Amino acid sequence: MTTHTEFANVAEELEWRGALFDATPGALHALATEKVMCYNGFDPTASSLHIGNLVPIMGLVRLQRHGHTPIALVGGGTGMIGDPSGRVEERTLMSITQIDENVDAIRLQLEPFLDFNVKPNPARIINNASWLRTTNLLEFLRDVGKHFTVNSMMGRESVKGRFDRDSGISFTEFSYQLLQAYDFLTLFEQEKVGFQAGGSDQWGNILGGVELIRKIHGANSDGRPRAHGIVYPLVVSSTGEKFGKSINGAPTLDPNQTSPYKLYQFFLNVADADVVPYTKLFTLLNQMHIGSLTEAVRVEPEKREAQRTLAEEVTRTVHGENGLVQALKVTKAFFGGDISALSADEMEDVLDGSTVTEINRDQLTGSGMKFSELAIAAGSGKSGGDVRRTVQQGGMSLNGEQIEDAGRAVLIDDLVDGRLMVIRRGRKNYAIVKLVD
Repeated sequence: MTTHTEFANVAEELEWRGALFDATPGALHALATEKVMCYNGFDPTASSLHIGNLVPIMGLVRLQRHGHTPIALVGGGTGMIGDPSGRVEERTLMSITQIDENVDAIRLQLEPFLDFNVKPNPARIINNASWLRTTNLLEFLRDVGKHFTVNSMMGRESVKGRFDRDSGISFTEFSYQLLQAYDFLTLFEQEKVGFQAGGSDQWGNILGGVELIRKIHGANSDGRPRAHGIVYPLVVSSTGEKFGKSINGAPTLDPNQTSPYKLYQFFLNVADADVVPYTKLFTLLNQMHIGSLTEAVRVEPEKREAQRTLAEEVTRTVHGENGLVQALKVTKAFFGGDISALSADEMEDVLDGSTVTEINRDQLTGSGMKFSELAIAAGSGKSGGDVRRTVQQGGMSLNGEQIEDAGRAVLIDDLVDGRLMVIRRGRKNYAIVKLVD
């Protein structure tokens, strides 16, 4: 698949978008003059990819749009070890069953981004468990280990920070860089893959693979290297905070963990200083469109046009058009002050973090429960008099409908989807009441 773009080649586009941190000698020339196969590894030590993974994912998307073949390598083998990059302590080893479940989940999360059917460069997803779990230890040490010196391995950024700590680093994690290099060698030999991409924290590991291929296979007949690597920057916000799973409340790409609404809100609340760089990195919008958004941030930042565009584009990319529609619906209902059109699941999602009170079914049967009693139980009122005064002032609602009588009976039929109710006091104070049988 080659999509018409305003850029001459993918290297030019990556540089303009601020998505290129470094590259091995000859890599950018190869991207500009050849059609290559490039892979990026994804770690299955969590059940979902996180928002920081969008940088390498969009890298694969851009490669495919320029006619290159993208490969997502899911680490069903390396995940049994765990990448020590960026970690200050040893990982807890996961069971093979859990790793395989995570691999399956991540595979589903990657599929919406790439085209697996287009000719002549369909995307592929490969699991390195297919070779790493059957690798013979002695053969590995003879054929791979002999090409690495401990001196060079100790100098890798991914591990050297661990040597000064009391906990140190195990041989298991120390050897991870050999496995990643072996992945590159295997893909090079079996699939003719000559490029590896990744975050800048993977630079040393990628160089290890490039060097391993050089030592075993040499250079091309014209002296050019057979293998190349490119790395993307680790995205940092304008406040210096690392973008991704380290950010408090950072979304994942799994809709069961992070709803489309929460993903939308995450990007809607991006700072003015970050919104244009993020739009370059995380969307396919062209230079002219992003230029107009840059001007909008400069002239009318209060309208947050750029943030809305970024939030819509990312939500649509990750969750599809239906996911975006849902996110916009929930946003409009909640911030418009009318949640009556929302389902119980949507109410719980938008009010995540609100006070939750449980009530029994028998409290809502028969004549039910007075609203004032329910409000007090849910922490939305100090006393019956307090609730009555607030109701008289038009300041309380149940499931988005204004309460006019504090003595009004609350019954089973008031439960949304038979599960819960939402009390609002004033403009922003919400409480959830859940039914327990």
